[in-house]
Amino acid sequence: MGAAARKIRISLPVCGHRLLNGANLCIVDLPGKGSRPEVSSKTDFLCAKKQASSANPGLMDISRQNKIQKFEDFVDQRLKPDLVRAIAQRDKVFEQQKVFSDLRKNIENLEKNSVTSLRTLVNLGSEVYMQADVPDTRRIFVDIGLGFHVEFTWSEALNYISQREEKLARQVEECTNLIASIKAQIKLVCEGIREILQLPAEKKPASERIF
Repeated sequence: MGAAARKIRISLPVCGHRLLNGANLCIVDLPGKGSRPEVSSKTDFLCAKKQASSANPGLMDISRQNKIQKFEDFVDQRLKPDLVRAIAQRDKVFEQQKVFSDLRKNIENLEKNSVTSLRTLVNLGSEVYMQADVPDTRRIFVDIGLGFHVEFTWSEALNYISQREEKLARQVEECTNLIASIKAQIKLVCEGIREILQLPAEKKPASERIF
C-alpha cells in the first residue's frame, strides 16, 4: 500500500463511502478481513432513510390517506349538512307555495260560483273539526306571517297572493341554485379524491354528455 493510501487509511478509520447498486443507500467497509458492510449511525443514516422512502411507499401512502381523510371530513361534516339544510329550506318554500295556490283556487271558485255565504269545517286543533257558518265570504282573513292576519276582499287577496307567489318563486330559484352549487362542490372534492387514488375518471351517462 502506497504512502498516500496509508495516509487516507489513518485519517479515515472507516474506509470511504460507496453506493450500493447505484442507489442512495450508503454503506461503509469496516477494516479487517471478513467484516460485513454496515450502515453508519450518523450521516450515512440519512442516506439509508432516503433510500427506504424511495423503496417503500409507506410514507407516501400515509400522506395520501391524510389528504383523503381531510376531503372526506369536509364533505361529511360541512357540505352534506349544508345540502340537507338547503333541501329542507326549499321544501318549506314548496309547502308555502302549495298553501297560496290552494287559497287562490278557493277564492277563484267563490268568485266563479258567486258564493257569498257557506258552511264549512273549522280545525279546532288536534285534528278536531267543527261546523261553522260564514255569512259573508266576500271578505277573508289571510295569514301574512308571524301570526298576523289581514282582512282582504277577494281582489285584494288575489293581488297579495300574486306578490307572495313571485317572492316564493325567487326563493325556490335561490335554494335550487344553492343546492346545485353544493352538489358541484361535493363532486369536485370527489374528483380530487379520485385523482389522489389515481382512479379513472367516472364516465358520464350518455344523456349528460355535452357534444
